[in-house]
Amino acid sequence: MSLAHQPSMWDVADEPALSPLTGRVNRHLLSRGAWVDHLPGWVEGSDAVLGVLLGDIGWRADRRQMYDREVDVPRLLRWYGGGETLPHPTLTDARSDLNAHYGPELGEPFVTAGMCLYRDGRDSVAWHGDRIGRSRSADTMVAIVSFGSPRALMLRPVGGGESLRFTLGHGDLVVMGGSCQRTWEHCIPKTTKPVGPRVSVQYRPRGVA
Repeated sequence: MSLAHQPSMWDVADEPALSPLTGRVNRHLLSRGAWVDHLPGWVEGSDAVLGVLLGDIGWRADRRQMYDREVDVPRLLRWYGGGETLPHPTLTDARSDLNAHYGPELGEPFVTAGMCLYRDGRDSVAWHGDRIGRSRSADTMVAIVSFGSPRALMLRPVGGGESLRFTLGHGDLVVMGGSCQRTWEHCIPKTTKPVGPRVSVQYRPRGVA
């Protein structure tokens, strides 16, 4: 795979490194018991990780049924189970740091790592909540680390209401917690702006998808 990306002028670390979480994460309390944590630039030197993720790590193109026809899913996908080695050691370190920070609140570890590759502004994901498995009926957390060109992550209450916007890229972290997967929806909208590739790495507990 060959996708051109514009390195961040601010992310100039020679080697990838994780900044501390404690005292730096900003929590946004939402309605209905939901919350979102945000930490820009958590992964320093994130372009080195992106370079690996844009390589041959087993990305797949899926198709889905839409009404009376099958269509391409507008992004590439890769999923890592708990026993699989992640493609860059910083991703393993990130999961460990997330477990150390959020484990007491979550009550269980992040285990799996799902990845989405948004190749350009035409790739997207529609409004949804991660409601497959235990997250359909219980509070949980999904931690997302972004690499590459910034894209908008939008959130809105289920049933409609005012939306929130986070612009994520270049090592930014967002954690959706509480009832967020059941009572709120999120999406990555398409954009006509010239943007490079972005990879979203989503850490989840076992049984949440």
